[in-house]
Amino acid sequence: MKKIFISKVFLISILSLFLMVSCNQDFLDQKPTDELSELDVFQDPTLIESYINGVYGSVRHPFVGSNGVMKGEFVDEAHDMWYGFLEFNNSLQTSDDLQGWRYEDWASNYRSIRKCNVFFEKVDQGKFNDVLIDGKTLKDRLTGEAHFLRAFLYTQLVNLYGGVPIIKTTYGLTDDFKIARNTYSDCIKFIVEECDLAAGLLPLDNTGGNYGRATKGAALALKSQVLIYAASELHNNNPKFSGFANPALLGYTSGTAQERWTAAKNATKAVMDLNLYSLYKPEPATGAEATQNFIDLFIADRTTEDIYVKFFIPKEGGTSFWDDNYGNNLALVSGPNGFHLWGQNAPSGNAVDAYEMTDGSKFSWANPAQAALPYENRDPRFYSSVFYEGVKWRPRPPDVAIMDPVGVIQVGTWETWDNATNSMVEVPGLDTRNSPIEGFNGGYMGYYLRKFIDPSVDGQFSGMKVPWRYFRYTEILLNYAEACIELGQDAEARTYINMIRKRAAMPVITESGAALRDRYRQERRIELYMEDKRFYDVRRWVLGPETYIDLTAVDVRYKLNPDNTTATVPTITPKVHQTRKWDDKSYFFPIMRDEMNKNDMLVQNPGY
Repeated sequence: MKKIFISKVFLISILSLFLMVSCNQDFLDQKPTDELSELDVFQDPTLIESYINGVYGSVRHPFVGSNGVMKGEFVDEAHDMWYGFLEFNNSLQTSDDLQGWRYEDWASNYRSIRKCNVFFEKVDQGKFNDVLIDGKTLKDRLTGEAHFLRAFLYTQLVNLYGGVPIIKTTYGLTDDFKIARNTYSDCIKFIVEECDLAAGLLPLDNTGGNYGRATKGAALALKSQVLIYAASELHNNNPKFSGFANPALLGYTSGTAQERWTAAKNATKAVMDLNLYSLYKPEPATGAEATQNFIDLFIADRTTEDIYVKFFIPKEGGTSFWDDNYGNNLALVSGPNGFHLWGQNAPSGNAVDAYEMTDGSKFSWANPAQAALPYENRDPRFYSSVFYEGVKWRPRPPDVAIMDPVGVIQVGTWETWDNATNSMVEVPGLDTRNSPIEGFNGGYMGYYLRKFIDPSVDGQFSGMKVPWRYFRYTEILLNYAEACIELGQDAEARTYINMIRKRAAMPVITESGAALRDRYRQERRIELYMEDKRFYDVRRWVLGPETYIDLTAVDVRYKLNPDNTTATVPTITPKVHQTRKWDDKSYFFPIMRDEMNKNDMLVQNPGY
């Protein structure tokens, strides 16, 4: 009887619900009280600004991955190393295979591009006033920011894949999603147009709470970078892909390189002619001062070089996460593990060896004097960018200070004699993989990154507010010098390269022609080290085989002397950490299988 009673109650409830729905046909159309529709958002200027903030937040920077975890491996030489772990085989890459690569990717960029497209379709429905802030109305500023962000997102795609589909409208669920890739030339033209539109709508500078949003200078700087990359060898009749049936997807098939370098030079000069930016502390009195200036440049909130910067705000209350200024959660402050930091940002030996001597000559392990004391008399930027054995940094945390009260980097191993066992005992340094202090966090390379690391940060979960500089003025000067070199204007190029070297307290360069191009590329590598440029530079210059050589590290050892005392000066020996072999297909990323399956109009890149 009880079961029958429950069944009747259930039946009555269903009938009652049916009658309620029948009496009120709008029942299923009720608006949720805890959600905002796109129409609601674009009726409120504050919500529209928050919407654009969300697009800012989706734009990646090298120290964060898609899951919000700080991933500093994804830049430069270490960026390259992580890239080498991925398996790109016969177009079989799927989103799951990208777990080790959480930076730029096809799907996430197109999701953000769609947000920009929604903005352009809805913004004219918005209710704005004509109040000027920093010389621009809110509607103009936000529209300019949307153009800038869309250009930025397409730039990330083009840098990885070549020509991609240009999508300027939003798709509904019933729409045909199939669309072919646009040519590389079309994509560059579109990005440049977006940058020009943005530059015309954005303020020269932002003040107050708007500082850090895109400006006219940011849009022009992006245009400079895009045209510099586009003029480079990879995209100009590259013979490596002469057999590919769709060469227009990878680069230009008409016009001349000179025309493109001239356009790049002019675009870069437009940033310089704004007269808003300058080199940070360009005339140091000594090498030590140049080192300190370079340290300060990357931990300061604002500098004279800043063109487009992303800021971060540490959370209060001892939480383990920190937020960027658009709400992204980040975690794990990097640095030597013996300071209770996350030791994942480890420069390669290849990168360290690239730093010149103070007289401008190359460093070489084959030079006995240099090999004996490899960290003496190096480019001042080396000391501001790299932690190495024996350099003093800051006091250790209290629990570690009893082992090292001075705060000296220890990536070596001490060979000591144990009289009790009449044998040698190895004592690992505090910042090694065998350290008693979180050895699992230690690096493998014998180095740690100093650049960007705020010495005031106390613990890997304490939060760090060092901003990320997408564009700074030094890159603009380097872009200008590169365009001059490619146009045969060597004297003008040397002027700007030497301005940068003077700021670094390094001697001027005097080369011309191909030798000048080599010195420029060396200077760019050092000056922009770990700023997410090298990964793309070696590709656009088509230097894969020369660059993707075996990854090196160093073994640092305080050897046991014949009298059973321990040497006070370490023996430092280079070693191979990872063997690598370049494959020309790696100049471009593969389009993921998921995307190819959804859209049979897509053409895969060569080699996959």
